[in-house]
Amino acid sequence: MLHLSRRTADAFRNTGPKTDPPYVLSDDQWNLIADLFPDLPMTRRGGRPFKANRACFEGIFWVLMSGARWKDLPHCFPSKSVCHSRLQQWMKDGRFLEAWQRLVNRFKSLGRLNLKTLIGDGTFAPSADLS
Repeated sequence: MLHLSRRTADAFRNTGPKTDPPYVLSDDQWNLIADLFPDLPMTRRGGRPFKANRACFEGIFWVLMSGARWKDLPHCFPSKSVCHSRLQQWMKDGRFLEAWQRLVNRFKSLGRLNLKTLIGDGTFAPSADLS
């Protein structure tokens, strides 16, 4: 019977990059949108602790910026299912769009937004039926 050390066994189970990326948003940028994403307090019923909204937003941002799949989300962020469900919830109620607009407007006001070159990835978009 093959016995693996705990460290070796963990190495086989872990996927994704070996180095965790730093946060993308500065504290000033997060403070610009933090009012849209208040952390919920624990309820009396218990259950799993609520994952911090900043960590979820950063995980979503990482996926959007890197073009990676949700399953490749680094371990420093909440799970792919938590981040994805938060994105769906925030898109549905308009909070993600509002946050995005605030951040884009901040970059625009600072003169750091360059719209001369835009790239769209249509890898997963169906082609139009032109027949």
